[in-house]
Amino acid sequence: MLTFLLLAASVLTAQDSPRFEAATIKPTPAGAPKGSLRPLPGGQRYVGANFPLRLYLMTAYQIKPEQITGGPSWVDGDSYDLNAEAARPASIQDLHLMLQNLLTERFKLQLHHEPKDMSAYVLSVAKGGPKNLTPHPNAGAGDLHLTQTTEQVERAKWTAHCASMDMFAYQLSLNLDRPVVNQTSLAGCFDFDLTFHWEMGYRDGQVVNGVIVDASAPSLFDAFPIELGLQLEPKNTPVDTIVIDHAERPVEN
Repeated sequence: MLTFLLLAASVLTAQDSPRFEAATIKPTPAGAPKGSLRPLPGGQRYVGANFPLRLYLMTAYQIKPEQITGGPSWVDGDSYDLNAEAARPASIQDLHLMLQNLLTERFKLQLHHEPKDMSAYVLSVAKGGPKNLTPHPNAGAGDLHLTQTTEQVERAKWTAHCASMDMFAYQLSLNLDRPVVNQTSLAGCFDFDLTFHWEMGYRDGQVVNGVIVDASAPSLFDAFPIELGLQLEPKNTPVDTIVIDHAERPVEN
């Protein structure tokens, strides 16, 4: 198993790796509202509020919280506010690299990656190829939207606007019980819709809270080949995990 250390002089901090032009990270004031972390329209700023380091790392590396191990207890217990600005509009991928660099520098992080075989879902292209994926001409981070709406009991619709397959896999993993590994090899970002029903055990035509259940939409797993020409399959596969070898509370800036 290949294990490699990401130190201060590693790839993450190489001169050609993108960085925010200005950034602040401060402890969250007591009594602050529930946290959030997102890029702002325009693709030039990333803001976070009331997030612990583990969840910042989760977003920066696009993995589930359980894929991050190690580190002192405050990695989960201390919350921070973040406000970072790039010199110019950037793609969502570059913004995540900037976030990785910022966290590494301000928290004096030493990390290493360990691929581990675990139960996951693999997202891949189905037989016949992808369909209904409209390439988006502008991959700027400010253009990214992936909204989830519940149309009625069990029935859901996801609408993607300039979503990469990596981002889609990450969002899927947040809604499922295990990581999702993108093996589609589809580059760029896409606009698409995905309509399906969550299999919650209700019968078609059953009345729930005064609403008739319509289970005519395919299940999530059946919807992928039908609507997008993709497939989502449970498999044991190597999944990237991150181990925190060292972290320090940031000096307030």
